[in-house]
Amino acid sequence: MNEERVAMISGASRGIGAALAEELAAKGWRLSLGMRQPVMPAWADPARVAVFAYDAVDPDASSSWTEETLRAFGRIDAVVANAGIIIAKNVIEADDADLDDLLEVNVKAPRRLAKAAWSALASSGRGRVIIVASLSGKRVKSANSGLYAVSKFAAVALTHAIRHTGFDLGIRATAICPGFVATDMARGVSSKADSEMTDPRDLARVISMLIELPNEASVAEFSINCQLEESF
Repeated sequence: MNEERVAMISGASRGIGAALAEELAAKGWRLSLGMRQPVMPAWADPARVAVFAYDAVDPDASSSWTEETLRAFGRIDAVVANAGIIIAKNVIEADDADLDDLLEVNVKAPRRLAKAAWSALASSGRGRVIIVASLSGKRVKSANSGLYAVSKFAAVALTHAIRHTGFDLGIRATAICPGFVATDMARGVSSKADSEMTDPRDLARVISMLIELPNEASVAEFSINCQLEESF
């Protein structure tokens, strides 16, 4: 079933995006990988994987990348909005420009990407939109994660809005809400060793499972954590 299915993955050059790309390729998906600096992964089959320039802060990037994907593969079955940024400031010390930057990449860019691919996702009959949010979109863990949490709460809400909008079209949307994942972003804000954080490859396995579920098994949110918390 997956031989001809096509997934777009943003932020695919490293971390979660890179792990997911390799996971889906192994399962027979064709891939359109969006990167700020496009580089074909060493494991990739160029007949089934294409890389494109994509910068989440560029308001035109989603449309151009989607058009290039359709020219290359003729269809889009899944969009994974994985590109994201963090600004570790509390909501008082931050200024409007900080919040604007977070919302641009973590909220506006995923919305633009889903919108650009919408017709193709609807034509699939099993279109999937995955937004890599965060457990910071479910709770505010600390003062310095507060500004980031504002954007990730919005990203979770965006996912639900997409789910409602596309449900009758066969489009299913899921917010992925991990805690610390062993990526460059998490290493910049946590002193945990990689071995104590969630492995990006395990998160890739989760996302792969979710996008391959049938329409009748819709998962709105998936939370995953490397440590014990009261609710997560």
